[in-house]
Amino acid sequence: MEYFLQLFLGGLTRGSIYALIALGYTMVYGIIELINFAHGEIYMLGAFTALIISSVLGLYGFSEVSIIILASVFAVLYSAAYGFTVEKIAYKPLRHAPRLSPLISAIGMSIFLQNYVLLAQTSDFLPFPSLIPEFSFMEPVAHIFGSSELIIFMTTTMAMVILTVIIKFTKTGKAMRATAQDRKMAMLVGVDVNKIISTTFVIGSALAAVGGILIASHIGQINFYIGFIAGIKAFTAAVLGGIGSIPGAVLGGFILGWTESFATGYVSSDYEDVFAFALLVLILIFRPAGLLGKSRAQKV
Repeated sequence: MEYFLQLFLGGLTRGSIYALIALGYTMVYGIIELINFAHGEIYMLGAFTALIISSVLGLYGFSEVSIIILASVFAVLYSAAYGFTVEKIAYKPLRHAPRLSPLISAIGMSIFLQNYVLLAQTSDFLPFPSLIPEFSFMEPVAHIFGSSELIIFMTTTMAMVILTVIIKFTKTGKAMRATAQDRKMAMLVGVDVNKIISTTFVIGSALAAVGGILIASHIGQINFYIGFIAGIKAFTAAVLGGIGSIPGAVLGGFILGWTESFATGYVSSDYEDVFAFALLVLILIFRPAGLLGKSRAQKV
């Protein structure tokens, strides 16, 4: 039973990270119906930025709390700026191009960012400091969950709730929903569609940066390639839950995390990806819209 609980919590932690990244995928798809394949690299850039800032602040004798706060805030802002830039470079000029063009552009941006970090840093794994704070109120349950696992899970849950509130109850959220339903009609009623699309990329990139910081802190190491693997897994999670659905992205992340964790624990770590993508194939066969997704009628 203890081993089962260990695998369950490990899968929950892994799934929470997938969910944070998948939220960015699903938000972008919900607005422009395209997949941002450079999203995983934003996740990687957020983690590297946090590593650089925390190292610099440590040299100047900043306190641990200051390092955690400043490194995290700077990494989130920097990644959000990158997300904004990716949208302007890889997507906006191709807004009215065939659907394949922005997809290829995003893949090119992903490869560019990978090699940019490879040349600027190193291909080796680098040690990453723990930027997950310890809270005294978690002590009663820390021996069960682990403080970092609990923080990661709580962060994902809070992100889902906050995003749901923003989309359902704020003016920006209503504009996002209008743009997702009918972009041309939204423009006719005064919605600044370009601004809404950029805002969506910024929010998704900020969430990806948070995920990068959390998982790098939890694992304790980082390299330039982590974004590609995490991005593919998060995309799988978004499809599992229903691309375009925020609760679906979170549910898909958890299911994928548990699938990998139990496959690793009870079968073999060699079959981790096999089980994950086999699950994706089954979902696509029996429920193409995902677990919480809705089939969309084709516009003609």
